[in-house]
Amino acid sequence: MTSLSGVTQDEVRRHNLARLLQILHLHGPATRSRLGAETGLNRSTVGVLTSELADAGLVRETTPVGRGVGRPSIVVEPVATSAYVLAFDFRVERTVAALVGLGGTVLARRERVHRRDSFGERDALRHLGALARSLTKQAPADGVCAGIGVGVPGVVRHRDGLVRFAPNLGWVDVPLGRHLTELIAHGLPVVVGNDADFGAVAEHVRGAAVGSDNVIYLSGEVGVGGGIILDGAPMTGSGGYGGEVGHMVVNPKGLVCRCGARGCWETEIGEDAVLRATGLDDGEHDVLDALAAARTGDRKARAGLRRIGEWIGIGVANLVNLFNPEVVIFGGVLRDIFAETEDEVRAAMTTALSAPREQVRLALPELGGDSTLLGAAEQAFGALLADPLGGLARARAAAS
Repeated sequence: MTSLSGVTQDEVRRHNLARLLQILHLHGPATRSRLGAETGLNRSTVGVLTSELADAGLVRETTPVGRGVGRPSIVVEPVATSAYVLAFDFRVERTVAALVGLGGTVLARRERVHRRDSFGERDALRHLGALARSLTKQAPADGVCAGIGVGVPGVVRHRDGLVRFAPNLGWVDVPLGRHLTELIAHGLPVVVGNDADFGAVAEHVRGAAVGSDNVIYLSGEVGVGGGIILDGAPMTGSGGYGGEVGHMVVNPKGLVCRCGARGCWETEIGEDAVLRATGLDDGEHDVLDALAAARTGDRKARAGLRRIGEWIGIGVANLVNLFNPEVVIFGGVLRDIFAETEDEVRAAMTTALSAPREQVRLALPELGGDSTLLGAAEQAFGALLADPLGGLARARAAAS
């Protein structure tokens, strides 16, 4: 138990305001009595605190209509338009961006395609800036931007958003966090992270892994990434570089990866591997074409896809042995690949130890293709949720 000695009343109040707003943000409307039960705070304290949040405009309080036994408990709900964040899922060939309101409501959304082979640092910044300006035009007039979150397919230093290495983008040591602070944020919190890490966060708090404390989220597009939740908390490693499962070597005699190593997992199950295995690596097709060919009976495509499923299962078996997860979620194009190769994946997973294998559940993301996007939003809300009134004041000051 954490000692409260030396903690001021203001700090206790700020902590309790944060607890209440976090519950409402993640779980939606709740009665004051339920909030009291979940936090252990008494009814009068909850009433005072939710009134403060309501006065700030972050929540709305309503009295239930109808007759019941006893005094009705006031319902408290987050106001989606009161505070919002800019969230970006920056992929190798396209970017998805959204204006996400308090409570996780998507208020506006944009998507733009870009070329993989000619998208440098400056191009990326112009691209993100244009998307931010477009989204901001759709922002609620009475709302305030509370932060910016960006998921990228690379190794990211958490403390400052430096993209140390993004091989599928051709980036090395790109200070994306600093650039975004100067270009877009203007005093707002900026969080840059690995796309799979953000996907894991979103599925853990809002999707297929709610209620599970040990989770692996696999993000598959051109490359393969992994976000890992251990005992309820993101596993990031000492510098924020943990979870690079796509660069786990599974085939020492395999192809050279863009990272420079030979036989990385993504060389066996990434987009290029799927197209090569199915005979559609002519530059005119994508993974969905390969899946469609296999479904319509193309023998080469079907056989190639079976091999991909086997390699997916081999890699997942290694992860199951290492982390003993409750659930492994297949995101990105791996959603579609797993749906077609589940039998092969499960057969190859028999190489995992029986005890952890029996505990794991294989799942598709409940958030569909938006796991990384919504995870970026959750991270961007961090400062506001940790200190609702102070975070709101700082956001308003940044906007003025």
